[in-house]
Amino acid sequence: KDIVYLNDMMLLTAKPVMYLINLSETDFRRKKNKFLKPIHDWVMAHGGGPMIPYSAAFESEIMHMEGTEREEFCKEGGVTSVLPKIIKTAFTTIHLIYFFTAGPDEVKGWVIRKGYKAPQAAGTIHTDFERGFICAEVMAFEDLKQHGSESEVKAVGRYRQEGKTYVVND
Repeated sequence: KDIVYLNDMMLLTAKPVMYLINLSETDFRRKKNKFLKPIHDWVMAHGGGPMIPYSAAFESEIMHMEGTEREEFCKEGGVTSVLPKIIKTAFTTIHLIYFFTAGPDEVKGWVIRKGYKAPQAAGTIHTDFERGFICAEVMAFEDLKQHGSESEVKAVGRYRQEGKTYVVND
């Protein structure tokens, strides 16, 4: 009862926290910094949460490079961008997932809260879809990747229809 009341107030202090520790490019490459341990101790003493060391200088530098140039630069320096990790951790921290819709000429990605049932997910596309929801045709991305096409996924029996109680997966 109290949690529902507090959630309605949308207090920033009640939101999950992710800590990004901006290191110098040198410290980021070495993967060492004398302040990481004290920062970690402080975070753990104040509620915990994911901590990701990164270098804004490094990320800014590689942001303007093309794909192959970026790969060579990262390989040469022995480091990689942590932006994908930051994005994935942020999504996980605030309980968001992706789901995709596919038609003959396009694929679209949608963002929903983890735990949404199929009608709620359909409602993110259009409110009429939530009200008139009957069923969802579902296949896992891993199955599509493994078998190569929607028709092959259907042929091996991994394509299915799910009803209103289906919880959408990432």
